[in-house]
Amino acid sequence: MYYLKAISICICVLCSLNGFSQSKFDKFLKPSDSLNTNRKRAVIISEISIVTATLIGLDRLWYKDFQRSSFKTANDNDEWLQVDKIGHSFSSYHLTRLGAETMAWSGANKKAQLINGAALSLGFLTTVEIFDGFSEEWGFSWGDMAANFGGTGLYVGQELLWQEQRISLKYSFHRTSFANQNPDKLGSGLLEEALKDYNGQTYWLSGNLYSFFKESKLPKWLNLAIGYGGEGMLSARENTSILFPNQQHTRQFYLSLDVDLTKIPTKSRVLSTIFSIVNTVKIPAPTLEISGKRGIAFHLLYF
Repeated sequence: MYYLKAISICICVLCSLNGFSQSKFDKFLKPSDSLNTNRKRAVIISEISIVTATLIGLDRLWYKDFQRSSFKTANDNDEWLQVDKIGHSFSSYHLTRLGAETMAWSGANKKAQLINGAALSLGFLTTVEIFDGFSEEWGFSWGDMAANFGGTGLYVGQELLWQEQRISLKYSFHRTSFANQNPDKLGSGLLEEALKDYNGQTYWLSGNLYSFFKESKLPKWLNLAIGYGGEGMLSARENTSILFPNQQHTRQFYLSLDVDLTKIPTKSRVLSTIFSIVNTVKIPAPTLEISGKRGIAFHLLYF
């Protein structure tokens, strides 16, 4: 019932927004047909300002709570069943997409779009990784960097190969009982848990079926998604924690249907922008799970 109510509210909101499709804001969102130097300058200045402010905020509000150290590296590739690494790829993919799409808004050519997207993503995430390298708590992780390059490569590679994104990285989350057992590591409250509780995070490779079978009568918005996650993780590594010695880290694989919101036709730039943002999240749908703990299980709606 609550799920249907939520859908109804979303439909009403989107329909009301559609009434503004001819508004000035809608026209503002329309990409330029040719290079608009003012828009390009605005994109570059905005990205530099936002990235700089974000990095300063991280340094002052986050890293100051942890002891500094000389620069060091850390091998954390065996932690959290690599769910955190896929999270890095997810972030890198969508930062690259954001940079490319904002540059497309300025009317810049495809090469400039991809360069801007890759520079935004890898520039920001590499700087954060360097911050980790000077923190006693963590360290510069080559595994994280490889994941960052993987996410950027997924976006850039598809644009070069197909001139479109046939496969996208998506995210879904559900709350688990593990966060309450170790809130310092896994978060306390919905927002923190969504960012830190790897037990509740699932990352998806969502492929648009019509993009691969253009002669078919398949709906253009229909996707097939393969997901990966894990559970039983109270600390980064299994059976190495003094506080949690009896963990059983379990990998989980999923197969589900999904919706590519960017393939839903609309003349409204407002709606298309909203669809592009929401499209980072996997739509809840019937899902088949395969895991070492439960074997094969079916979920009528998996979040």
